[in-house]
Amino acid sequence: MDFKSCFYCILFCFLISCNTAEKPSKGEILFNTNCASCHIAPAVTDLPKNIWKDNVLPAMGARMGIINAENHPYHKLTFREQMAVIKTGVYPSRPTIDLADWELLKDYIIELAPDSLNNINTIKSSPLTQFETKPITLDSVKGSLYTFLKIDTLNHSIITGSRKGELASYDLIKKQNTVLDYFGWAIIDAKLVGDSTYVTNMGVMDPNEIPRGNTVLRYGSSTAILQDSLHRPVHTLYTDLNKNGSEEIVISEFGDLRGKLSLLKKDSFGFYRKKVLLNLPGTLRVIPRDMDKDGKDDLVVMTAQGDESVYILYQKDNLEFEIEKVLRFSPVYGSSWFELIDYNGDGFDDIITVNGDNADKSFVNKPYHGMRIHINDGKNNFKETYFHPLNGATRVIANDFDQDGDIDFALLATFPDYNEHPEFNFVYLENIESSTYTYNQNHFEDTKMARWFLMDAADIDGDGDEDIVLSALTYSFTPVPEFLEEAWSESYTDLLILENKLH
Repeated sequence: MDFKSCFYCILFCFLISCNTAEKPSKGEILFNTNCASCHIAPAVTDLPKNIWKDNVLPAMGARMGIINAENHPYHKLTFREQMAVIKTGVYPSRPTIDLADWELLKDYIIELAPDSLNNINTIKSSPLTQFETKPITLDSVKGSLYTFLKIDTLNHSIITGSRKGELASYDLIKKQNTVLDYFGWAIIDAKLVGDSTYVTNMGVMDPNEIPRGNTVLRYGSSTAILQDSLHRPVHTLYTDLNKNGSEEIVISEFGDLRGKLSLLKKDSFGFYRKKVLLNLPGTLRVIPRDMDKDGKDDLVVMTAQGDESVYILYQKDNLEFEIEKVLRFSPVYGSSWFELIDYNGDGFDDIITVNGDNADKSFVNKPYHGMRIHINDGKNNFKETYFHPLNGATRVIANDFDQDGDIDFALLATFPDYNEHPEFNFVYLENIESSTYTYNQNHFEDTKMARWFLMDAADIDGDGDEDIVLSALTYSFTPVPEFLEEAWSESYTDLLILENKLH
């Protein structure tokens, strides 16, 4: 065969292959177009058919203006709440998709979605031995509703805030709990400086669109509202970003349909002025760190509620910021917490994330819930290098708890697989070999003592190693076995000290 004949033969084969290549269906095109417009398109196989059909698709349809009696977003809302929801513009008054296309999209998803998820956890785990467990009772009331927890090593105490607005301090030496004050709403942060108390209240904890939270300063019997009308704040950071001797306040307003990351800056008259840094729902945690080594602290931020991501806000002059999205997750992951730590010792901060919020419209045990390690290449590009499965993972603390030169992890799971592994509410990963990501997993065996919700770590007994404190929340976001519900409601245990036995 001559060159010309060979060329035409190759061209013919190429054209045939192009014409016969399988083209995406209209349902697939609709899925990729409509489900990836404001966040990563989740894999259809990430949720079972019943969750798609009964929960996710109705909510998705409402956001496309397809509203009926079965999925009406204003159902059972007060008039004030309805007006707040309408003002968000999240739910269009008219369909934004052709109704025939909507049916095609639904059929495409339901056909491909699995009947159930493969959620077999093969991780070997053994009872916790490195820490001695010491239950703490703070009051005479059964059950616990703690929404804030912080170890105060300077005053040898543990500070707690409750859903009912009670701020208290547990003296680790005297073994006494003292109520400090009452603040009306669920406390999510408290800072005690001398006789002054700074508190951030969440307002109503349940998802809502009315901003009722606030940050206040209380001195004696006087209270100054530093900022009101906060939209379900969940995290507060006090830090002097511009090094002028006056702290700024950075508030993560988780919100609901809408949310934001807010910066409060004190003016020359002593009043705080609010500036929105990120106008995104689901903002949940901020860590200050100089990520570009220019001498200024930047802000590393995690968001959930749709476009689940991690951002770096690089600080420039006059408290202006340049925003870069460095990690992005599927909207069904349920991003919950993160840590910044140099895991591999190369001088650059890596990101440790946990995904496991499971209280929304897609409640089912998910095999992609757990902890992820994202290694920094030195230029703030992050690559996932390890995944540790843990159903319902919601908190992580990265620390060298056994002081052998590598990073261990303490993990909380608010939504563990209560049928197969209820003991995985708290998990400790002892680092055996960092380079190969080899860990020994240990767990706390007593599942009836409490449902652990918050976690902090510090050297509370002054012996040179890091201890852990857990706080309880007797509140069922999702279905829980009846025997556990009953045990938690009858329990007097409010805190659990995990005393490190290294020293």
